Formats: sequence, structure tokens, C-alpha cells
Amino acid sequence: MVEEIRPAIVGGWIQKIYQPGPRTITLEVRAAGHTLFLLLSADPDTARLHRLTRRYANPPSPPPFCQFLRAHLQSARIETLEQTSGDRIVRLGLTVRKGSCALIAELTGRRSNLIVVSGEETVLAALDAERAPAGQTYRAPPPRSAVQEEAMDVTSLNPLDHGQRFPMSSALERRYHEQEEALVSTRAQQARLSEIRSRIKKTARRAEALRGDIEKARRYRDYDRYGELLKTNLHAMRKGDDRVTVIDYFDPETPELIVPLDPARTPQANMEDYFKKHRKYVAAEREIGPRLDDTERELQALQTERKTIEQGSWKPPAAPPGRPAGPLSRHAGTRKKAGDRRAGPFRRFISSDGLPIYVGRNASENELLTFGEGRPDDLWLHAHGTPGSHVLVRLDKGVEAPYETLRDAATLALLYSDLKKSGKGEVIYTRRKYVRKLKGKAPGTVTVTNEKTLFVALDRPRLDRLKERST
Repeated sequence: MVEEIRPAIVGGWIQKIYQPGPRTITLEVRAAGHTLFLLLSADPDTARLHRLTRRYANPPSPPPFCQFLRAHLQSARIETLEQTSGDRIVRLGLTVRKGSCALIAELTGRRSNLIVVSGEETVLAALDAERAPAGQTYRAPPPRSAVQEEAMDVTSLNPLDHGQRFPMSSALERRYHEQEEALVSTRAQQARLSEIRSRIKKTARRAEALRGDIEKARRYRDYDRYGELLKTNLHAMRKGDDRVTVIDYFDPETPELIVPLDPARTPQANMEDYFKKHRKYVAAEREIGPRLDDTERELQALQTERKTIEQGSWKPPAAPPGRPAGPLSRHAGTRKKAGDRRAGPFRRFISSDGLPIYVGRNASENELLTFGEGRPDDLWLHAHGTPGSHVLVRLDKGVEAPYETLRDAATLALLYSDLKKSGKGEVIYTRRKYVRKLKGKAPGTVTVTNEKTLFVALDRPRLDRLKERST
């Protein structure tokens, strides 16, 4: 396989990197005027290397290892592709801005791993970090034991592929496609079930809290009547009274009614307190009621989806928007038409490092993006000191935004703000967990701590690249 692929990729450069599965990496390589996709799988059941003609569905947010590869290996030049010591280990020699490095694929069954090492053979990152801790000198696994594993009959793989440029790759891809798809489907189902169960718990707690709020507010349903009755009897009340007996003119039989009072308050303050609590009831019915209805519908939908997963009738989506899972078209990398763009809230872009960037279109979307969509460790940006969109970069815990991604997101924050006219300005950024709502203020109004500032100018080439990668 190495001999088949080497002539096609050596001298080329890595354009994009994806991680469609927990232990599978795909590299988009541009070489000799052609683009091809290289699959590296460290899955214990399907560990392999070959050229890829199908594109797997990718997760909406790249996993940490993929983020590292994009930050350090994207745009790398491929210098060599070699098999190590005659074993199932392949080394991809690369040149990056900081010098030389290598991506090593240990395709060794249960202990398969993907490892990035520096030119000095220091481990920089690994898919399985426990087996290859960062900072240590790389050591290849011991040679395979004398126990012979089941060998693949190469001659039986490609009887129909003679004359093709990549006969071995085509044969391996056919052989593993159904198996890989089944694994991807099973893992997607398991991941979705775990996510659904977590969301059901959170949604149920939210619904219960909303019911409690409504029930508490309903105790104030008749407080406007009490306020009106106190209003007509202020002359009969004194500070220090803990109750007052009034005639209930709202009841046709006009019975006497005892209204409790706060002895520490004046008669006027007691009356205003009853009116204030009734306004809380009215606001709760107007605002909390619809939210509870939405939450209960969401909970029902989640429970229905959980049931379909548990019964085995759930199917994962074929591919996320903009990432078709079928055979690759020769136009797969071209810009999408406007009619094909993803519908839904927020403007959506992909950064130079392949990370998702979301931009709110208005105050309500800003609120939803920051406090609904945003996760604690996401990167949050906003033009400094002026109205504008909230911008969010999806990041995993402990992962820093690559510099180009930061510049991309800051440029979008500047573009969708009142600083657009000047074409330059300061953008603040921080983790989403340091952004707080301002109580009683308009949607999207926030206070920010632990922020940093970046000065940016509208860069037309950068904006054009971002618009080409909008979804």
C-alpha cells in the first residue's frame, strides 16, 4: 500500500484534516495538480492506510486530536512516506513552518495509534496519549511476536482493479466500507443515546423548575384584588398592624375578608407589595407558560428519539451539512450555491483551521448563541465598546484557539459590528464561561471578565476565504 500511495502524495501538501471517527483521520492532500484523500485508521478492528474515494460524515466540532493536527500539520509539505522496520508502522515525513516532524501510524491491531513527533523524535501529541505521552522520546512498539495473525490474501482483493492507479486502495475501501459504516453507525447511535439521556435529565429538571415558578406565582393570582381592597381602606390601617378586616366588594355577597399585613411596612407599602406580587403572577403566566410548553415538547421529542434508539430503529444522519458521505465528486471542494446553504439560526463559518464559528444576526440570536448554544470553554468574541454580533468558536476543554482561527473570528466580530465602517478596531475575547447576562437589560446585553483585546482590520482575502467556507 505504501508503494502504491507514495508517488501520488510525496511532494504534495496537506490542505485539510478531518476526524470522522474516534480513531480515524482523513487527510486532504494536494499534489501534482490533483486532490486526493488519505485515510489513516487506528481502529483496533479496521486499522489500515489507503486512498479514500468516499467521504465519511464528520462531527460538527473537531475532536481535540484533530484540532491539534489542524493547528500544527495543516499546510505541511509531505516529504516522505515510509514503512518502518518492515512492520505495520507507517511514517509520514513532513515539513512545517517550525521545521520537520512526522505523523506516525502504528497499525498494530489492538494497540494501534496515531502519533505526531518532532524532528528530534519527541512525542508532540497522540490519539492515544496514555500509550505515547507528550514530551517523551518516541519508541516504536516491539516487533510483532512469532504468533502469526490472519493474513490478507492480496491477490484476491483486486481482480477487478487492474489498470487502475490505486488498485489496492480501491479493493481495501470496498472491503472495509460496510464494516466501517456499521461501526460509525453504532458509535453514532451510542453517542447520541448518551447525549439524549443527558439532555432528558437537564430538560426534565428545567421543566420541573418552570412548573415550580408558575406554581409559586399562582399564589399571587388574587393579590390585585387584595391591593384594591387595601387601597380603599388605607385610612383604617396603621403601621404595625398585622392584618386588616375589609368588605370584599368583588364578591356579590360582600363578605368580610381578613387581609394579612407586614407590621414593618406602612399601609401604602403593604398595598404596593400586593400589586407588585400580582404583576409577578401576570409576568409568569405570560413568559414562563410558553417556555414550559416549549420545554415539555422538547422533552417529549427527546424521549421519543431515545425510544427509537433503544428499539434499534434510529438512523444517524447521512452527513452533516456540507459534508456529503457518498463518493467524492470532482467538484466536491467548490463553493456551494446560496440555495444549498444551511438554514437555521446564526451565521456559520469554518475557520482556516477547520473550527466552527457562529455569529449572531440580532439581539435575540446573540442571546441564544451565547447562553443557549455556547459551552463554557468556547471562545466568545465581540467588537469592543460598540454594538455588534456575538461570535462563538467551538472549542473543547483545555484547547486554545489556533491563531488563525482567532484572527478569523475577530475579523467576523469586526465585520458584523458598528466598527465595520472604519474597517478596523479592537475586539475583545474570552471563554464563554466568563460572559454573564445583565439582569433586566435587553437580550444580548452582557458583562465580560477575564477578557483580552485584539486589534484587527478588515482583511478582504481572509473575508473571502471565510465566505467560501460559510455553511
